[in-house]
Amino acid sequence: MNILKIYQKYHLPENLQLHMLRVAACANLILDYWKGPELDKKAIIRVSLLHDMGNMVKIPEDFWQDEEFLKIRKIYFEKYGTNDHEINLEIGKQEGLTQKELELLNGKRSRKNEETMLSESYERKICAYCDQRVAPSGIVTLKERLEDAKARYKAKKLSVWSDEKKANFLIECALEIERQIMKFCSLAPEEINDLQIENYIKKLKLYEI
Repeated sequence: MNILKIYQKYHLPENLQLHMLRVAACANLILDYWKGPELDKKAIIRVSLLHDMGNMVKIPEDFWQDEEFLKIRKIYFEKYGTNDHEINLEIGKQEGLTQKELELLNGKRSRKNEETMLSESYERKICAYCDQRVAPSGIVTLKERLEDAKARYKAKKLSVWSDEKKANFLIECALEIERQIMKFCSLAPEEINDLQIENYIKKLKLYEI
């Protein structure tokens, strides 16, 4: 099924759709300049395009001004529960992600940056890195994106980002992941930007999962 039809099937708002398209486009850009070990490029793109399908349950109720969206949000809670990551995995499975791809989706989270840094999987590193480069406004530096995450989740006691020491360590791991990727990519981090991914987004809108 076409990726946009999948997004529509789950009633995703445009900003969430665009986030996943940007992450996949960022990955696509890196893959086109990749000079390192052989990669499962298809897995990277598929996981990137579906990685935040469960974020509907994270959007605050007061964000919605439309009763229809509030109803959709309620349906998500009733059908899938409230854990966005578990929903990501469940919808990924429903939409045909393989076991390998589900493991990649599970492992790429920012809370697992240390494991990703130590992992030999560059598929995992690229998926994690690209997600952590994309802010709501578009692609930003890794430091900017993660410092913002630290500030936003500071008050949430159950978040790993609420612990200053742990958050700073995760940021250092992310920066090391960036260095690891750039060793095999003929792009500089600053060359991964919104202008460079425009055409990739257009093409990815036609992608069939």
